[in-house]
Parts: sequence; structure tokens; C-alpha cells
Amino acid sequence: MLSPQESLISKLESKDAIIGIAGLGYVGLPLMLRYNDIGYKVIGIDIDSEKVGQLNAGKSYIEHIPSESIAKAHGRGFEATTDFSRASECDALILCVPTPLNKYREPNMSYVINTMDALKPHLRKGQVVSLESTTYPGTTEEELLPRVEEGGLKVGEDIFLIYSPEREDPGNPNFETRTIPKIVGGHTSACLEVGQALYEPAIDQVVKVSSTRAAEMTKLLENIHRAVNIGLVNEMKVVADRMGIDIFEVVDAAKTKPFGFTAYYPGPGLGGHCIPIDPFYLTWKAREYGLHTRFIELSGEVNRAMPEYVIGKLMDGLNDAGKALKNSRVLVLGIAYKKNVDDMRESPSVEIMELIEAKGAEVAYSDPHVPKFPRMREHSFNLSSEPLTAENLATFDAVVLATDHDRFDYELIKQNAKLIVDSRGKYRESAANVIKA
Repeated sequence: MLSPQESLISKLESKDAIIGIAGLGYVGLPLMLRYNDIGYKVIGIDIDSEKVGQLNAGKSYIEHIPSESIAKAHGRGFEATTDFSRASECDALILCVPTPLNKYREPNMSYVINTMDALKPHLRKGQVVSLESTTYPGTTEEELLPRVEEGGLKVGEDIFLIYSPEREDPGNPNFETRTIPKIVGGHTSACLEVGQALYEPAIDQVVKVSSTRAAEMTKLLENIHRAVNIGLVNEMKVVADRMGIDIFEVVDAAKTKPFGFTAYYPGPGLGGHCIPIDPFYLTWKAREYGLHTRFIELSGEVNRAMPEYVIGKLMDGLNDAGKALKNSRVLVLGIAYKKNVDDMRESPSVEIMELIEAKGAEVAYSDPHVPKFPRMREHSFNLSSEPLTAENLATFDAVVLATDHDRFDYELIKQNAKLIVDSRGKYRESAANVIKA
């Protein structure tokens, strides 16, 4: 008779296993499509009944995932549900839920914990639980392990526990779920073998590490690396600006060096679901060990100061035109956190909008990827995207280029905007109405 481990690996390899994905957002939905595409039955679980309804109707709510893909998946057996008891049907349960920060910039683990608490009554022998949400080292062992074993199941023998961090880059045409190597760490060696069997059919390269903690730390290092280097170039931007030097020209020149340099570009702050958040997961956990991560925290301070820096440049430009920011009309161009996507998570554009409004100005936005300002956990604007016409641009006292979408007509903007505050280096040549920020 096969052991639970052998039986589960056999089902995963033969594609007889049912894959359950909890959290159907920017991470869970592409993963669902991949497993569905290669022949697995997939059940998606989400607390948002509106999302579940859209998916079961064959519709997408993420711009770069077409509704046709959802409809095809539905036709091949995918179904979405808000019923967590369906987890008992699944052989694999993959958690793809948010891990934001609270107002004190400490980890908010409520989504992971609440999801696990909702799943645990329905756990059984012969399942694998995989956490993909970015988090601090120790989360899988400290938060998931006791909950998985609460009902008497033994991890590594009856049920299997792994951590495999998501690696998504929305809007990047060069990578997809299949082609991005997958880190996998198991609580035991048996868990690691099951994790490998779970992901190898769907991902071209599975990279095994020695523990869930090593996998958790790997994800943090990847994104802290970016955060620190972006903090460095943002600080250099401020210094270069004071010296009358174009930092974008400097970065472009430096990247011609074929070794020892990686180009990072400055911007109005950090956005997305990982880079603004992950460093603080490690700084928080490091305090438990009596450590103060000064280097990481310093880069965080620099990056968090960038929206204020942009506002300072906006105020300088309006002052030069004999206007105050108060009572001015300001248009923010691009409110997604990066170009060519509709992803609003942690977007610095939203903070810029709030700062503009707080100083007594009327704020509006234009974003071809976000037609209506979405419902967000901590931000609220009852606004829709403004049309970018010559006539409309001329009605604003200033425009702030916060996200450099390719679909913007930059020449139209330049010809008709009274003042452009450019935080993305799109206007490299000097112009009377452009201020670099």
C-alpha cells in the first residue's frame, strides 16, 4: 500500500490531483491558468463573491489576463467558489493571499492566518499545503505548521507543507508563470519531494532549497536588493538635480559598463505588492533577534520620501508661474504602480494624489489602464480617468507624470500642458514647461 507521500506524488505526476488555489488575484489567477492549461482540475477559492461570479461567467478582472483565457479555463473544468469546504476535494492547496503592512509598517498576517483558519477544518491525509505569499522567515513554521497539525495530522507523514514564493512581474512580456524559476522549500525532506512534484509539471525550472525559512529569505533578498538599489538611485537623483545633472543620462551612460553595474532608474517612489513592503518584513523579524537593519531601513526612508519630493517640485514649478498649489487644478498622469498595467497596489501615484488634495488643490488623474479609481483598502477617490485631449490638458495648472504608460501621447502632453512635473525621465530635452522630478 502506498504511503500518503507516494500516493500524492503519483497523483501529481499523473495529473489526477486536484489543485486548489486560495486567492485569485495577480498571483493566483495566472497560476490557475497554467495548471488548467496543462490538464489539472483546478478549484479557485476566494472570499470576494464578486470576483468568483465574474470568473464563473468567464470574465477577467485583470487587464493583462484576457477574458477569453478565463472562459477557456472554465470550459476545461475550472470553477471558482467562496466555499472553503471545497478544500477537502483538493490534493494541493496553494495560498496566494495578500501580506500588506499595517499603519505601523509591521507585517499584517491576517489574510494568511484567516485563510489557513478557514481551510484547516477541511484538511485531510494526502494533501500538500503551499504558501506563496511573501512573508518573513519563519512564517510557514510558526503560523501554518501548528494550524495544519491542529487536527492530528503529522506534517511530513500525513500532510505536506512547503513555502514557494511567488515571482510575478505583471505586464512583462518576456516572462510568464511557466518560464520563471520556482523556489521551493519544505518543512521536511518528504515535504520538499512533494513540493517538487507539485511544481515541476507547471514550471520549467524548480529550484530546491533546504528549508521553508531559506525560501522565505530568498524572496526577501530578491526584493530588498531592488528596494535598496532604487533607494540609492533615488538619492542620487536628488543630488544630481541639485548639481544640474540629468540622472537618467548618468544611468544610461553607466549601464554601458559590461560588468559590475545593473541599471536602476529613479521614480516617484516604490509601488507594487512586494518591493515597498518586503524590506519591512525582514526589519520587523530582525528585531526579534536583537538586530537593527540600518541599511535596509535607510533605503526605505529614501524611497518613502519621493512622493514628497515630487510635490516639492510641483510647488516650485507653480511658484515660478506665480501660482500657489492651493486652489490649483493638478492632473496626475498614471496611477498604476508601473507602466502598462492596471495594478494599483502600493502605487506612489495615490500618495501623490493625497498630498496634492491635502494641500488644497483639486486633483484628477488620467490612466488608460484604470478607467475608474478602484476600491482600495486604504485609499478612496471618487474619480474616473480624464480624457487626454489638447483642450482638457489646457484646463489644468500642472500635470504630474507619475507612471510612464506607453499609451500616453507625450508630444500632445508637452504641447498643451502648462507645466509638466516629470518623475520618470520621459522628457529628456529641456523645455520651458517641464520640471524634472
